[in-house]
Amino acid sequence: MSPLILASSSRYRAELLKKLQLDFITCSRGVDETPHPQEPADALAQRLSISKAQAVAPAYPDHLIIGSDQVAVCNDVLLGKPGNRANAFRQLKAQSSQKVTFYTGLCVLNSRTGQTWTDLDVCHVYFRELSESQIEHYLDVDQPFDCAGSFKSEGYGISLFSKIEGEDPNALIGLPLIKLIGLLNQCGLAIP
Repeated sequence: MSPLILASSSRYRAELLKKLQLDFITCSRGVDETPHPQEPADALAQRLSISKAQAVAPAYPDHLIIGSDQVAVCNDVLLGKPGNRANAFRQLKAQSSQKVTFYTGLCVLNSRTGQTWTDLDVCHVYFRELSESQIEHYLDVDQPFDCAGSFKSEGYGISLFSKIEGEDPNALIGLPLIKLIGLLNQCGLAIP
């Protein structure tokens, strides 16, 4: 097989994948991320991870393609990337003293055979009670405007939490490496 393809334009996912010391290239194609009516968050994350891998497959017909997508939910509300400071402030204010669940879908697609392997990581983040000044200070430091949930757990964002429950801290950043290693092993790509 040719090198791995990471079907993502996320610099965070690319940095995580580099930890595995594998040769890969990144490529992303536009995928409509609009949830289907009544679609649960976990199903949305999984569907989008598969769709992202499939969207790249025609350009890379003899590759293993990694697709991943993350959906965050707080009080039954989907949290997207805020895009700007005002939206990030609103998201963090709503998450103060709350539990936020992150579903990270993962897909490895063999574009030659069409076979897919999938998994889903679930991580719960418990926010401390945050004052408006604490939120403003955090936004000044990390500027997490391109991150679902408006924080970077790998940065100063860790100060926002009282605890995290999950199997893989990498999943919260956007790519569950432990599950990915398992899927790649199933595909015949042994790591380590």
